[in-house]
Amino acid sequence: MTTIIGLQQKDKCVIYADAQTTDGQGRTFSHPQMSKISRRGDYLIAGAGEAFPCDVAQHIWNPPSPTERDVKDLYHFMIAKVVPSLRTCLIDNGYKFEEDGDGEYRFQFLIAVGGTLFAIEDDLSVGIRSDGLYGVGNGAKYAIGALSAGAAPLKAMKIAEHQDAWTSGPFQKKEQYKYI
Repeated sequence: MTTIIGLQQKDKCVIYADAQTTDGQGRTFSHPQMSKISRRGDYLIAGAGEAFPCDVAQHIWNPPSPTERDVKDLYHFMIAKVVPSLRTCLIDNGYKFEEDGDGEYRFQFLIAVGGTLFAIEDDLSVGIRSDGLYGVGNGAKYAIGALSAGAAPLKAMKIAEHQDAWTSGPFQKKEQYKYI
């Protein structure tokens, strides 16, 4: 799986991700081109879970650019414009939205636009957190726990690496500043 954490700060957001990708047979892959955080125009997109929807979102999807009006309410923009665009792109590229029945997430994204972080679940619901701590992937619970206990973000990622077999460095960090 993965460990991705996001921190919403007053003037920016920061996303950290591990580098390990594991296939269905337990083989691990790590390569700089297989980054879990991508820049796509005005966006940072970080994905965990099934590789296919993450690849589509991070490399094929062309997310809509926010207008001046959209910038005033980015949460509405995410629900009204971004998520429908993402859904269309996923379906157009062969992704099937089906319940797998085991209650586990098939994919999760952290998406930043205008320096504001949003959590996107596999049903494409949009979440924002008042505490500014975001996490997706198998090891996120360890990293969020560490952050909540006062650990610095890199230390939190190292704690997740130590506790979760599907998390390993090197760790990546990307920032995005808020619109002025």
